[in-house]
Amino acid sequence: MLSRSTRSLPRSSRSSFPLPKPRRSLTTSHIHLSPSTSPKTQSAWAAATESAHSVLTPPPSSSASSSSTATSLDDPLSMINAEIGNLKSSLFRMLGSSNSALDTVAKYYFQAEGKHLRPLLVLLISQATNGLGGKGWEKMKLESQSRRSIDDSLTSQGGVLNDWNPEVNGQESSSNSQVFASPFQIPNIGSSTISSIPQPPLNISEFDMALQQNDQPMILPTQRRLASITEMIHVASLLHDDVIDNSPLRRGEPSAPSTFGNKLSILSGDFLLGRASIALARLGSREVVELLATVIANLVEGEVMQLKATSEPEQKPTPKGFEDYMRKTYLKTASLMAKSARAAVILGGCGDSDGIGLSKDGEWVKDVAYGYGRNLGIAFQLIDDALDFLPPDPSLGKPSLGADLRLGLATAPALFAWEKYPEIGPLILRKFSEPGDVEIAREIVNKSDGLQRTVELARTFAGSARELIELLPESGAREALIGLTKKVVERVK
Repeated sequence: MLSRSTRSLPRSSRSSFPLPKPRRSLTTSHIHLSPSTSPKTQSAWAAATESAHSVLTPPPSSSASSSSTATSLDDPLSMINAEIGNLKSSLFRMLGSSNSALDTVAKYYFQAEGKHLRPLLVLLISQATNGLGGKGWEKMKLESQSRRSIDDSLTSQGGVLNDWNPEVNGQESSSNSQVFASPFQIPNIGSSTISSIPQPPLNISEFDMALQQNDQPMILPTQRRLASITEMIHVASLLHDDVIDNSPLRRGEPSAPSTFGNKLSILSGDFLLGRASIALARLGSREVVELLATVIANLVEGEVMQLKATSEPEQKPTPKGFEDYMRKTYLKTASLMAKSARAAVILGGCGDSDGIGLSKDGEWVKDVAYGYGRNLGIAFQLIDDALDFLPPDPSLGKPSLGADLRLGLATAPALFAWEKYPEIGPLILRKFSEPGDVEIAREIVNKSDGLQRTVELARTFAGSARELIELLPESGAREALIGLTKKVVERVK
């Protein structure tokens, strides 16, 4: 068994723009935004990840005594609530806008219950691998201690970024706002004073601190911020997807497009990606920026592949058709999980990612994290696709009743069924568009071995994820990551 001292291993301004009236009859509670929300019924998946959440260390509290800290360690639910509460607070802090409409819509989806699988993965991977990077880990800890805030701007001249966030910078006033009706000029040219516009004030927050408790490895502020970034990228894709798919609901509640309209939903998704990009740049790693930027490109590529699969489908079952489906699954789902896991390890100092002359200690851990996230993500999506053919179960957080089929999507169960039941082919080719097509397709899939083969394939990917994560030293976080590989497939009995 590996120990944490292991040094190497062979690789395996507030706008007057009005907020549009909701298109559906919504009570105020549907659009009231605050970092905390009232409790809702937990989905099966959310409940399944409780054991994983329980190993996360809560943020330090000035009012917490040593005895209360010990109690929280014995109560996994309290630690889950603390960490998820911190996640929402972090996201709301990052998404503040002086434009009330943008501020509302950008935060809308963060109110609903979600699986929070991606930030959970980042935090667990961080805790399971921090300390394996040798000199790199020590360097990252020193950098964390020397930084004033995770929100420190890289641009020294005030008035250049023009991205005022009331949650971070306070309310913009006439004394610190710029005038855009006049040309921009550089005062005192030739002197050391390049700009007379000061930097916006910066409110330091608890998110500028590392998470540390007892003898568990700390989670650095950069890794905490990465967890929030992954959720922002994910939710941005949901905003865009719901416009593309004309979805009326999201997690059982009115979707953003049905509530605020397509334009604001798309713009809010773009805003999320913009703020996520700013936060990425401030993490201080070029490789992490590269990884997460390609995730955004992958999401778009995957969506285009899906559009092509419905407009120009394969005329018969082929290996290429199934490979295209699996590639799309990686691009749309697993890419974010794989690359954010790898990024978390890099921020923990594993490997000389940016060529700064450190040792290669922990380089192998980067591949373990990536492989785990990739395999887990594909297993997760395969089970999601299988659930579309099963009777609806509100506890699973997925509508079922052929939601994917109604969008014209042929996923793994249908593709497997096509191999033995060619009569499903015409339905796939016409995108299940005629009356009764969805019901017929579900019947064909249910009498075939399509569902069984899909679940078995998911188990194969989940098993490979487990084999990779077991290369890490024993820890509570590692065991929670192993548990996730089981819970993914247990959503289908």
